[in-house]
Amino acid sequence: MKTYPLILFSALLTIPLLEGCEDFLDKNLQGELTQATFPVTASDALLATNAVYSTLREWHYHSGGYPILDIMSDDAAKGSNPNDQLGTVGSYNTFRITTTQDGLDRWWATLYEGIKMANVVIEKVPAIEMDTVLRSRYLGEARFLRGLYYFDLVRAWGGVPKVTSINPPLKLTRSTKDEIYQLIEEDLLYAIDRLVEKSALPVTDYGRATKGAAKALLGKVYLFRNDFVNAEKYLLEVIASDEYDLEPVFADANGVNGEQGIESVIEVGALEVEGGPGDQYANTQGVRGSPNRGWGFSRPTLDLRYSFEEGDPRLEATIIDLGEVLDGVEIKGDGSTPDETRDEENNLIEVECYNQKVWTPGNNTMTQFGHNRRLMRYADVLLMAAEALNENNKPGQALEYLNLVRERARQGNSAILPDITETGKDALRDLIFKERRSELAMEGIRFWDLVRSGKAPAVLGPLGFIQGKHELLPIPQTEIDISQGTLTQNPNWE
Repeated sequence: MKTYPLILFSALLTIPLLEGCEDFLDKNLQGELTQATFPVTASDALLATNAVYSTLREWHYHSGGYPILDIMSDDAAKGSNPNDQLGTVGSYNTFRITTTQDGLDRWWATLYEGIKMANVVIEKVPAIEMDTVLRSRYLGEARFLRGLYYFDLVRAWGGVPKVTSINPPLKLTRSTKDEIYQLIEEDLLYAIDRLVEKSALPVTDYGRATKGAAKALLGKVYLFRNDFVNAEKYLLEVIASDEYDLEPVFADANGVNGEQGIESVIEVGALEVEGGPGDQYANTQGVRGSPNRGWGFSRPTLDLRYSFEEGDPRLEATIIDLGEVLDGVEIKGDGSTPDETRDEENNLIEVECYNQKVWTPGNNTMTQFGHNRRLMRYADVLLMAAEALNENNKPGQALEYLNLVRERARQGNSAILPDITETGKDALRDLIFKERRSELAMEGIRFWDLVRSGKAPAVLGPLGFIQGKHELLPIPQTEIDISQGTLTQNPNWE
């Protein structure tokens, strides 16, 4: 039975009061309450903190609405029917995006809205007379979320404006990438010192940031910085905490049976309603046609399908094929989408299929809004730890964590997915990245992995990726216009 954490409901109370705005630099908080009068009480502090979480359920928080990170990788194609959003979403599929590309401005603005709400807590809550332990935790949560939002910004755009006050200057220049990463590190270290472990949270608070989530995110940040020593330190601390484990069944790691479960490090709770506490992330990718579960964007590629090892059960748990029956519902698909697409030489290049990791039981659109998106799960922690350990010349330990993931994947079938024994650093690095693809496919991770590892030009070059350009997205032209030229564009995007 699905549980609905209190945070889902209390966050809604603050949305009209702390609503974001077109320009994050010059509009005050909306409604009768102002920055001078809110927050001032202990109950205000809770509402303000919960409001920072509300950004996670904004459709635009998910890379502007559409799952462009998977679409830009080799895991997924545009999806939907052939013509739907061809000039907008389809451009990400071929790296023909521009500085005015649809979605980028929404993603940018939503992340800064979340940062603004975090700054309200960080700046105003310390002066509130309230329980000191609770106040410290609220501040830790706000710093965790600000770090999370800036991590998206710096990965997508590199150096961006650093906003750490509720009243920033009207014109902000871009900070360097190193400066933004330094802020993220400071925020997460602050959060680690003040947050509690997941086991200390009551069920009604599931979904809040925890010490383990902050350590796991910091470990990932260090991995992106190629600081493998610190990545190893924090990821191994998460593992040693015994707060997490792998779900016995792989499909449950993203499915309803594993919501806020043992594998979940941080996830976005949602209800089966459109808007507000419902999450459109899964609806955007849901099965199109019959059953009508959504728009069908981000369709798994043949390349992803063929990348799985023979017999890997994760293939079936990742891709929904036509004719499948899930939770008693037959997948018939979309009549306006070809079952198969072939090139001029009759080579099969695409089939109608869907992302099973966002599936929720049901046969109508509304039930798809109830999917809880996992922002990070324990399998990712294990594989990141394996990567860091391998880079730190500890292949034996790396294999231990890599093979834990494979053991769960094989579901007790000893005839498939044998343990990996390779200890050569370069070869083992490639095997870890291959395992990351099989384990984390269609979860918005593959594109970042290809970029940070330097593999993107070789893997994505045939799709249109240009080295020295597409590692970063273009700064939305609207933001450059608002800044009157204070913001500068990323290289090769002029």
